[in-house]
Amino acid sequence: MSKGNAKITPANPGGLFLPYQERWILDRSRLKLMEKARQIGLSWSTSYACVERTAEAGARHDQWVSSRDDLQARLFVEDCKMWGKVLQLAAEDLGERVIDEEKKISAYVLHFSSGKRIHSMSSNPDAQAGKRGGRVLDEFALHPDPRKLWSIAYPGITWGGSLEVISTHRGSANFFNGLVREVKEHGNPKNISLHRVTLEDALTDGFLYKLQQSLPADDEIQGMDEATYFDFVKSGCADEESFQQEYMCNPADDATAFLEYDLIAACEYGATENWRLSLDGRRPEGPLYAGLDIGRKKDLTVLWVLEKLGDVLYTREVIALRNMSKPDQEKVLWPWLARMNRGCLDYTGLGIGWGDDAKKKFGEYRIETVTFTPHVKEALAYPVRGAMEDRKLRIPYDPKIRADLRSVTKETTAAGNIRFTAERSEDGHADRFWALALAISAAGTDIGGPVEYQAVSRRRFSTTSDQSPTGVYRQRGAY
Repeated sequence: MSKGNAKITPANPGGLFLPYQERWILDRSRLKLMEKARQIGLSWSTSYACVERTAEAGARHDQWVSSRDDLQARLFVEDCKMWGKVLQLAAEDLGERVIDEEKKISAYVLHFSSGKRIHSMSSNPDAQAGKRGGRVLDEFALHPDPRKLWSIAYPGITWGGSLEVISTHRGSANFFNGLVREVKEHGNPKNISLHRVTLEDALTDGFLYKLQQSLPADDEIQGMDEATYFDFVKSGCADEESFQQEYMCNPADDATAFLEYDLIAACEYGATENWRLSLDGRRPEGPLYAGLDIGRKKDLTVLWVLEKLGDVLYTREVIALRNMSKPDQEKVLWPWLARMNRGCLDYTGLGIGWGDDAKKKFGEYRIETVTFTPHVKEALAYPVRGAMEDRKLRIPYDPKIRADLRSVTKETTAAGNIRFTAERSEDGHADRFWALALAISAAGTDIGGPVEYQAVSRRRFSTTSDQSPTGVYRQRGAY
């Protein structure tokens, strides 16, 4: 007996795959591209196709699978092992094998009786170099450099095999979206077979029915129909842009955002990297810097902590607080500020009291207060972008952080002035972005000396003693 409240039943309720998955599996085109919603079973069905063509008698090609990170690489092999058992195919798990000693590149390997193997690797494009056989590039747009990955992977199918690209979107400027636009708008010069499955498409094909059959009987999703589930997923996204991109295959417009998705993604930690530094954990190897953006009635109070190692700033903690009294917030934040070499605090509105109290407690030199004005915001924002462009910043892989960074837009007023704005959402007002900007300012002030503000298009850096990082005259650390 079926479970759940889904109104749409698949044409073949007992089948392994839904129609959109079957179309992908059965497509034997040399170049295939899938723009998809998140978590609709495309990686799962891709692993099935990978096993089927690698294990069949007379198989000619190994498969080389590139995932976003090491965890996804291992999960893909686990799916392949599962399909091997379901299909009763002899497959030997060879574990993690080094495939390039010099570059220290390894892969998780599954060996079939056909003599061919599936190699599942993380995102390093060099891992694809010099290999022959089929290619699967999963979550392609999330790779640090999709263009380079395509350039290295594509020659590997010269002697046979197919190249499959599967991904959600990551901004309009991403190479993945460029491939999609080539197909749709420029005559498809590469002869790519393009598939597109939004959350709405998946639900129409019976996705919710399948999902409800796999979930426990007491799961809240069991009581939902397709419309309710659609709204449920949408409400859980960080913002409308994230929902459109992650679930509706509409890439975010990089022309309006201050930070492109590719720029952000290139600075993000891997999903399994242990980047945090706890108060009672290891001592930091480098100096620590903090930025504190003070929340108002609807906004967040955000503390962003950076550790400087060499010339790179590594995020070590991001704390977001809401609906807490100032004393309760201080109990959380003051122990962190006590460990900082230097901190920059928002000194606007409610922040004035915070800044005065922080200076008294931690000292004038260690705390710099910053009053947000359009001019100051401009000078704070550009170093964030510069650190990302120079790959001198590492940030967490977190949807809310990404949404905050994306929410900041740059506008030019009628008078020719630059203004940075952000739409207020249920999760704040770009508070994480400004906390990060303040932390970067703290690091720049402490290490490189004060920074002189000049026109952004031709900005230079100096160590003049009477200018702050934001170009406003500073007296004893206050604006």
